[in-house]
Amino acid sequence: MEDREDRIETIFEGLRQKSTTKQAIFRNTKSIFEQLRNSSIELVENLKQRITEVDSNVVIEYRSINEFEFHIKFSGDLLVFVMHSNVITLPEDHELMKSSYVEEDFRRRFFGHIMAYNFMADSIKYNRLNDPGYLLGRVLINIENHFYLEGVKQLDLNYNDMARNAINEKTLRLFIESAMIASVNNDLMAPDVDEIRKITVKQKLEEQQVSTPQKVGFSFSYQRKPNVY
Repeated sequence: MEDREDRIETIFEGLRQKSTTKQAIFRNTKSIFEQLRNSSIELVENLKQRITEVDSNVVIEYRSINEFEFHIKFSGDLLVFVMHSNVITLPEDHELMKSSYVEEDFRRRFFGHIMAYNFMADSIKYNRLNDPGYLLGRVLINIENHFYLEGVKQLDLNYNDMARNAINEKTLRLFIESAMIASVNNDLMAPDVDEIRKITVKQKLEEQQVSTPQKVGFSFSYQRKPNVY
């Protein structure tokens, strides 16, 4: 009977610690997402005032979708910021999981995550369901409000040491600005003529444009290794 009670107590304690940890991480991530949202609003207003003086036809706007998603539209690009409601962990062979910082406290094995995607604005406007979007980066947030950033090489951000990376407003602004720069600098590439010289009636009926250009593409920095302590 005692063995059974010991097992139940072990299960209960494990559930209690993990549940408490995940709830704290969710609250951290939600708070950071709201900071990211506010920084985006401020940045959009700043850019809107500046661009209006140069060309009033250039559109830049912020749009709230729901509590877990917002957009920044600028020129022909659309940045989509999404906070996932679930707290995650990573595979054991991920470099971050091998760091002494994570290994010394099991609570550091769990993360909230915020994703930034780049779409062509017209893909959403005209509901072109087959148009691709591109993941620019994701921010992982832990129970101590430290973060780990994975992203395309075009972001040129080196924040892969979670032990030292405490989240702050400056970092969030840099993430947004870098994502916009990466989007602006990644030009559209027209499809090869051989790909579009023959289409079906179904394609013609379903597609707003049958020769939609696509982004050249982003190079994701999977090869980058975090510092391990």
